[in-house]
Formats: sequence, structure tokens, C-alpha cells
Amino acid sequence: MKVTGFTFIKNALIYDYPIVEAITSILPICDDFVVAVGESDDDTLALIRQIDKHKIKIVETKWDESLREGGRVLALETDKAFAQIPDESDWAFYIQGDEVVHEKYLDTIYQSMVRFKDEPKVDGLLFKYLHFYGSYDYVGASYSWYSHEIRVIRNNKAMRSFRDAQGFRKEDNKILRVQPIDAYMYHYGWVKDPRAMQLKQENFNKYWHDDNWLEENVRKSDEFDYSQQVRELRLFDGTHPEVMKNRIASKNWKFDFDISFSRKTFKDKAKEFLSKKLGIVWGYKNYRIAKLRNSNSRGL
Repeated sequence: MKVTGFTFIKNALIYDYPIVEAITSILPICDDFVVAVGESDDDTLALIRQIDKHKIKIVETKWDESLREGGRVLALETDKAFAQIPDESDWAFYIQGDEVVHEKYLDTIYQSMVRFKDEPKVDGLLFKYLHFYGSYDYVGASYSWYSHEIRVIRNNKAMRSFRDAQGFRKEDNKILRVQPIDAYMYHYGWVKDPRAMQLKQENFNKYWHDDNWLEENVRKSDEFDYSQQVRELRLFDGTHPEVMKNRIASKNWKFDFDISFSRKTFKDKAKEFLSKKLGIVWGYKNYRIAKLRNSNSRGL
């Protein structure tokens, strides 16, 4: 079995993306890795080149800055990386520049790829998500955060990145059939130096919206105010991936949140009950569970 990782990135240093941590977190179970590096205003290209010269293949790209709707440019950059995956690879392991896998899940992920490699009904593997917010001590606790997403897909070039690169679909727009696995993706997109986060908000939203929307909705400031965007949170009581150790130790801003204010509505309490009892997933869902014999993946 051969596994190729793939991702895209641009201006990783300016916007403080943990792209090195993202790639190195899954590199042990990847035979090789494709990175589409967009033309940047910083040393992102040099940053990627120093990771692992034996495994990393860099594709230099230029983002289409005219695309201003729905984050479409992100999907196109994802597709550029996916297109460079060798034909002999069985699986393609996708990770975004602000996502990291804990080393404790690597064996589970790899064994799942082995298990379903020759199962034609399975197009990909579905990960659970933890969304960190403000600091490395808090995770999103409301149903506004997406709870699952596809991150391993077959090396089938009929597949395409969907919408703003959150998931995948087949070329004929069919939803992928997936198997959920007991592994989390740690999403750190809302944990950055407040200055870098503010820059991201002011600049990155242009791939979704026009200038008028940006003027009305993105507050101009030197630093991002996490308290103005805060959602229901809970304290994180686990451990972070080992590759994040240095980044977490160097954190130089303070974010505190009184979790006593995170009171669930009756609606969220009902959803939580049904989720635990029946395995129902609420909110965004761009996949369907493959029906296999002896499958225990009900209700997702």
C-alpha cells in the first residue's frame, strides 16, 4: 500500500500557519508528500523546502486573485496538489495548513487505510474534529463547528475539492461514500498571535467576499479581538500533538474565557443527547456512510 500526503499553502509566515507541524504530523505514515506552494510575500517556499527533501515534492503555483466568491481558489489549489499524486498511490491523505494529527492516532489511521484499501464501496475516511479557539486551552463546544470531515481519499482523479476545500466530491458532483474512523483532526485555525489573526481576517476574506462586504464586516485593528468572536467553549483536557510542543511553548498572548457562560440551549442539549445515543451528526455534512457488512458506523 502506498500513501501520498498533499496540501497547499501561501504566506504561511505572515499569517502564522502551523504548516510545518501539519505536514510532519502525518509524514510518518506517508510514503511521499505533495505541497502546492502559492507565490508568497514571505519565505514560505524556503520553509517547506527544509521539511524533508526525500519525501516532499513542491509544486509552485500562482493563486487566481480574481476569484472572490465562496473560497473557490482554495479548492483549486487543493486540486493542483492532488493532480500531482503518483498513479501508483492507493490513498491520498489531505491536511490543511492549520490542521494537525496527534501521533496517537497514526496507527489507527494507517490500519484503517489497510483495512479499506480493497473495499470499492469506500471512497474515503472520515475524521472527527477538535476546533481550538483563542488559545490552546479551549475548544469549540457548540454545534456551529463542523464535527467531521473527509481527510483521506482514494487516489481517484475523478475526485475534486469541494467549494472552499473543506471536503471532496466526485467529478460528477456525487457525494463520497466514507467510513468514519476513531481519529481526530486538531484544527488550530482560530489560535494565532492576535496580530496574525487580524491580518488573516483583513486579507483572507477576500477569497470569499467583495470589497464592500470586507469594508462593512471586517473591523480594522492592529490585533484581533477574540472576545468579540467567541462561541461556546470548553476547557481542553487532553494533550496536544508532540509536533506542536515548541509552538505552544512560544505562545506570547493571553486569552481567558469564563466557561460558566457557556450554557447550552435546550436545542443544543437535545442534539447532544441524540448524538450520544444515536450517533447523529448535526450541521454540515458533505458525505454519506458506506454501507458495509459488519459495519458499526450508524447514524453519521
